[in-house]
Amino acid sequence: MTKAAAKPKARKRPARKSAKPPVDINRRREWRFDMPLPAVVEGRLTKGGSFKEQVRLENISSTGAYFCLDSGLCVGSRLNLRIDLPKEATGGKKMKLQIGGMTIRLEKPDIKGKKQGVAVRFSKNFKFVGSK
Repeated sequence: MTKAAAKPKARKRPARKSAKPPVDINRRREWRFDMPLPAVVEGRLTKGGSFKEQVRLENISSTGAYFCLDSGLCVGSRLNLRIDLPKEATGGKKMKLQIGGMTIRLEKPDIKGKKQGVAVRFSKNFKFVGSK
């Protein structure tokens, strides 16, 4: 057998070690900002009644928000929010963001405050309105 006819030996590649990232990976598509913005949430309860409640958002992104409610909801509930925007973001004017959304996750009420954690995904329709 000549050198040209000899088959080269296949090299074994060393197994790759999966390095764990040093920080937790955020699986959300959008960044959430911890902004305690005051808001009013309106919607319908599962038993048919309606509610209107003052809340403080715990965090917000371009696609949703998280806050706590006294009113009991179920996943899939449609909500309307009026969020007070900071004057620094609106050129010194008092403005509100009116936006609708749907509950996508609920967390059990905490024992102390008896409030239910609500994650809402915003709809695409929104409106900025001046406030008095």
